Amino acid sequence: MPRPTDSSSPCYSHVQAVIFDLDGTLLDTLDDLADATNWALRQNGMPQRTLGEVRQFVGNGVRRLMERAVPDGEQNPLFEKAFDDFKAYYVEHCQDKTHLYPGVSEMLQRLKAQGLRLAIVSNKLQAGVDELYLRYFSDTVEVAIGERPEVRRKPAPDMVRAALKALRLLPEEAVYVGDSDVDLQTATNSGLPCISVLWGFRDRDFLLQHGALVLAEQPEEIVNLLIH
Repeated sequence: MPRPTDSSSPCYSHVQAVIFDLDGTLLDTLDDLADATNWALRQNGMPQRTLGEVRQFVGNGVRRLMERAVPDGEQNPLFEKAFDDFKAYYVEHCQDKTHLYPGVSEMLQRLKAQGLRLAIVSNKLQAGVDELYLRYFSDTVEVAIGERPEVRRKPAPDMVRAALKALRLLPEEAVYVGDSDVDLQTATNSGLPCISVLWGFRDRDFLLQHGALVLAEQPEEIVNLLIH
């Protein structure tokens, strides 16, 4: 498996846009997600989940996170109450412990300076995406799409297609960057090549087992791949 900076790495000279996943790729949101999960569970007399468990639960949107966290999932008569409690808490506390991964800000600035268009697609609720976008990304990222009724969650290609439409670009003009198997599936479903990052919620072996072809250990490696 070549490192991303090897001469055998794919050529991205045609790329005009980079579409990023959010949680686990640009932002470390795990602690806030875990806090919201456990607050909702406590409110409903349910057992707490460890940080490691929540790490494995994330990636398919917050409803799926709570389906995995709540005993018996949606079959639990208190599920909808717990999910509502999660959403209410998370909107208020989504920035308590969340932070950019080291090197991400510099990566985004350098990509933008080289003329690349930047977008975010996330299974996080749109309200949460909007709040985090305004705080961290409004000076570099043009489009930020979250979960909302009219757009199917990843790995469906809808969010990527919406981002490309907003940027007025075609799939062959973009590359996808994410940290999970969901991101790999999303890229495939959208017709985009995928760069998988190793600082997020899934490790190298997991990503390779799910079809990752290009891995980046540090944000600067993505810059090296895309800027020539």
